[in-house]
Amino acid sequence: MVSDVLPEGVTRETMDVDVLIVGGGSAGLSAAYRLASMVEKHNQEIASGAKQGEAIPDQMIVVLEKGPEVGAHSFSGAVLNPVALEELIPDYKEQGCPIDSEVVHDEVRYLGESSSFKLPITPPPFRNHGNKIISISKFNRWLGSQCEAKGVNIFPGFAAVEALYEGDKIVGVRTGDKGRDKEGNPKANFEPGLILKSKLVVFAEGTRGSLFRQVSKKLNLREGKNPEVFEEGVKEIIQMPAGTVKPGQVIHTLGFPLYKSIGGTFIYTIPGDKIILGIVAYLDSKDPLLDPHRELQKLKTHPFVANMIKGGKVLTYGGKTLPAGGWYSMPKLYGDGWVVCGDSASMVDVQKLKGIHLSMKSGMCAAETAFEMIQKGGDSSAQVTKSYEEKVHASVIKKDLYRVRNFHQTLSKGFLASLPLIALQEMTGGRGLVDNMKSHVDAKTTEPVVEVWGPEGEKAPENQLPKPDGVLFFDKLSSVYLTGTMHDEDSPNHLLLQNGDICRTVCEPQYKSPCTLFCPAAVYEMLPSKQEAGKKDLHINYTNCIHCKTCDIKCPFENIDWTVPEGGGGPRYTET
Repeated sequence: MVSDVLPEGVTRETMDVDVLIVGGGSAGLSAAYRLASMVEKHNQEIASGAKQGEAIPDQMIVVLEKGPEVGAHSFSGAVLNPVALEELIPDYKEQGCPIDSEVVHDEVRYLGESSSFKLPITPPPFRNHGNKIISISKFNRWLGSQCEAKGVNIFPGFAAVEALYEGDKIVGVRTGDKGRDKEGNPKANFEPGLILKSKLVVFAEGTRGSLFRQVSKKLNLREGKNPEVFEEGVKEIIQMPAGTVKPGQVIHTLGFPLYKSIGGTFIYTIPGDKIILGIVAYLDSKDPLLDPHRELQKLKTHPFVANMIKGGKVLTYGGKTLPAGGWYSMPKLYGDGWVVCGDSASMVDVQKLKGIHLSMKSGMCAAETAFEMIQKGGDSSAQVTKSYEEKVHASVIKKDLYRVRNFHQTLSKGFLASLPLIALQEMTGGRGLVDNMKSHVDAKTTEPVVEVWGPEGEKAPENQLPKPDGVLFFDKLSSVYLTGTMHDEDSPNHLLLQNGDICRTVCEPQYKSPCTLFCPAAVYEMLPSKQEAGKKDLHINYTNCIHCKTCDIKCPFENIDWTVPEGGGGPRYTET
């Protein structure tokens, strides 16, 4: 672990804030905007005489964002259900919200090796008319600007690394130091992290939130819950020749190229003759050779897709994980001094591949709870924050998630095996044969290569990467370049390996080092061992990391801990 000991004579600045929001994504920004708007409206009504009472003094609302700017770490498909946006900012169109396209066409196809079958009727979960195709990176930048116009303080480049407690009550966070070298020693440009004391902390870190994981373990917030489970998605945006793309199309496919793993693909078209092409795979796969980046390259060889993207050029690439456990994997949502929102709380409808509106709504519920806290003189005890859970349960969040509460667990049984069970769930409001179906920890489902692939293993045709051409087909390292990811090369490695001997003696011989494959950013590679001739050791290229956190989730031995790097490091997404 990196030392947090300060050089002699250096102290940390302490700042008192009213509400501290950890994470500048759609959940955190919606919380900040909603709260600022509620305070503003309250004071306007008091001033006009429309409401009796006292005005609320200026509130210090702070959003911490580990990326170099809001939106830099935002990555999604993304098709937006606008229900939360319409509630949060009713005149969003007039305010310049960056909507790429209205959905005008949707379809579902099954892809064989070279065939394509269009379902005659689009299943209800895949119907997207009324929804919007957006870039979540652009959307969050816009939402951040709306927050700043309301007086919200956004601190980009600040990574929250430690929660501060008084007993079991959370009273703030500490941000990470900047300017430490690889060994953790302060460099000439060293800047100590801040101590931020707050009446209420809103955790909105996104998938597998690293700080909330610490809090969850300390406070035992997942007791009695299903384990968190995840999916991994990668996507590219492809520039096509002028006049060749009709925007507003949403196409989902099943089948090729995924056979050993559950998942599917998505194809969206947007103005500017651009095609968004992506693939999502369940991380409870048994396959140790699962490589979503490779599968995305293979997808482009299918005749249906190849014909669609012919003459195009890949502009951008990225990857992330998304929580898939849903309702029964949600942790306790509140406590003394805190609430948790969005992806950090497993709020994604994986049947519809929709989570942005749920993140936004959860942030809005958090803001309403924060407003109650302010009106009660800063009381953020669990008796007050409990209203957050009540608001979540009364909202679209429960409506959407409870209906699909057993979906992921069922589909994990396999596409064909799950169909009758999913049909039964549709008829019984999500219950099915067994309610609260249990899920498996993703890391524990991986099987040795020979048990999944037989003697062919890595040499099987399905595991070959199409030849890169630097235009439509890329090797992984070239794709990483398109993410713009950057970390200071002389900074501590944030990917903590627990036991390298396991990688050399067990994982590589039996599993062929899954981290070298499932990582979408070429962070991990096996090099000839300096300790045992004929064997390999794991080498970590941590500066390649795009913060997807798959390694923390899917290593078969749970041997890698993803910790937050120095603030400002990571991908520089602009289009995704």
